[in-house]
Amino acid sequence: MASTLTKPARPSAEPPAVRRRTRVLALPEARWALAALVLFLIGLPLDLLGAPAWTWGPLFAATYLTGGWEPAWEGLKALKDKTLDVDLLMVVAALGAAAIGQVLDGALLIVIFATSGALEAVATARTADSVRGLLDLAPATATRLLDDGAEETVATADLMVGDVVVIRPGERIGADGRVLEGVSEVDQATITGEPLPVVKETGDEVFAGTLNGTGALRVEVERDPSDSVIARIVRMVEEASETKAPTQLFIEKVEQRYSLGMVAATLAVFFVPLAFGAGQTDALLRAMTFMIVASPCAVVLATMPPLLSALANAGRHGVLVKSAVVMERLGQVDAVALDKTGTLTEGTPRVTDVRPVPGGRDTDEGRLLALAAAAEHPSEHPLARAIVLAAHARGHRLLPAEDFSSTPGIGVTATVAGDTVKVGAPARLLCGAEDARTARAAAVAASLAAELEADGHTAVLIKVNGMPVGVLGIADRLRPDAAATVAALTGLTGTAPTLLTGDNPRAAARLAADVGITDVRAGLLPQDKVAAVQERERAGSRVLVIGDGVNDAPALAAAHTGIAMGRAGSDLALETADAVIVRDELATVPTVVALSRRARGLVVQNLVIAGACITGLVLWDLVGTLPLPLGVLGHEGSTVLVGLNGLRLLREAAWQRAAATAASTAGTASTGTASTGSGS
Repeated sequence: MASTLTKPARPSAEPPAVRRRTRVLALPEARWALAALVLFLIGLPLDLLGAPAWTWGPLFAATYLTGGWEPAWEGLKALKDKTLDVDLLMVVAALGAAAIGQVLDGALLIVIFATSGALEAVATARTADSVRGLLDLAPATATRLLDDGAEETVATADLMVGDVVVIRPGERIGADGRVLEGVSEVDQATITGEPLPVVKETGDEVFAGTLNGTGALRVEVERDPSDSVIARIVRMVEEASETKAPTQLFIEKVEQRYSLGMVAATLAVFFVPLAFGAGQTDALLRAMTFMIVASPCAVVLATMPPLLSALANAGRHGVLVKSAVVMERLGQVDAVALDKTGTLTEGTPRVTDVRPVPGGRDTDEGRLLALAAAAEHPSEHPLARAIVLAAHARGHRLLPAEDFSSTPGIGVTATVAGDTVKVGAPARLLCGAEDARTARAAAVAASLAAELEADGHTAVLIKVNGMPVGVLGIADRLRPDAAATVAALTGLTGTAPTLLTGDNPRAAARLAADVGITDVRAGLLPQDKVAAVQERERAGSRVLVIGDGVNDAPALAAAHTGIAMGRAGSDLALETADAVIVRDELATVPTVVALSRRARGLVVQNLVIAGACITGLVLWDLVGTLPLPLGVLGHEGSTVLVGLNGLRLLREAAWQRAAATAASTAGTASTGTASTGSGS
């Protein structure tokens, strides 16, 4: 069944978690499936323990009704369009089983298909809720500036191109536009994935849904709110979700042909013997036996146990794979695209370098860091938090700061132990040296800052009483397992991953070099990431996208398979992705891909076993006389056999073997890279 997202409307005031719970409880598929499962579980022990039929019979009858009425009704409606789906066929098979006394088998079949439909409905509803929740990023109202200088509050949906809006400190920007006046730092991680706020001044572009810092801005609206980047993200997630329908259509065609063939064969098994003088009871028994042994239950269970076992095993190791279909698709990927911030990196800026200006008054690294941390302590800027954390980590006691002030885009100023300390952007703080000594120190500091920036770091200057005394280097720290993960994914897919990031090219290139990625695409907006993924898929690749932010959600949805980093991931990315790395252990990605490939191998084994058993039983029923108990025994025996075969992937050893496979492919990939390099 293909799933489509409804067009999102502005969400209610309820928290997203409450909306999701309400939406799940409101789903009729979930309610009916739960009722069928509860009734079946109550009746099962009564039947197995030999209780009188009047104790378990009504329970199983209620199971048939609650779990089967909806697919039966939908199937009957589909018949009006001359379509026969497998859900209706399973309901008929369940009723046929009950008609010849196999009530338990029919009830189990009903529960399996009702639960499957409920899980699909829940997944679709949660994704739709998450897409609607994205609209919470854009404020409901904006402050519009009138021609006479007065201000009015209007709904953001009513803004028009050419309107001028006032964005005050701490407010979210209501529309895509360009800064006319003011300077501020804007946190636009939701759009570009950049870990640090970006200075915005006259002429710079800003996006709806991003968070303004401490400065005030006047912004001219350049796009209709319905065409903002946030709105386009919503549309792209919907469109990408719908592009998965062709695969589903292929499955439906297979189901349709199988359904028609089975119905025709069952009717033939019933009517042909009658034409040759067979008794009606015998013909009916043979036809019902045929329907039982030809039922695809064994095939369904031949497929699901390996995938569900792998899914459960992955869950125990911190990888939430959202469905068995996703687990199967993971083993098909042959190309990988990775986000940078929060995926290959930890997503938190940290102080990496403390470089004193030679010949200055303060050349002790510890004192420089302590002074900078004391001055930055009152600030809420991410860079300030990184500096304070670094000072605490090195055991420095922070002196109290007085006369604190902050200027957006420039930095902070405070009095620490009688000294005036300034910490901020080198380009802004190194202007206008008053004497030759200060000018020389400024030149050295500028050189140090340039070195750090060339290496992909953010440079922060420290001045004490007007004299540049040191430069701090701040960068997002690489995950310890990033390089090994890239090597393992390269070995598994046969192709080196691509880096897709909204961060600046220098930082992206530096990180890519550290982990062994050569295909780097930096400065990307969400639509650019989608285009890069679609480009690879048009070339015939099955792309696995790994990301964490709202800006990654469209690419996660457009990809063959998407995986989100769970700890820092946005709600939309977590809902849109097919799998979530709950513990933020990047190294589990190649392991779960290897486990998926093992599961797909067992699926093939099980399909061969199930197909052989079904074929043998069907031929026996058609050519000879297959006793009903023996037919049920053969059918259920094959089901148990393939189920046990698939359950092997539940063991811890299965995960360890998958990890070993991923590690060995990483070694192979590294060897191949080294060989190529040595020969060039």
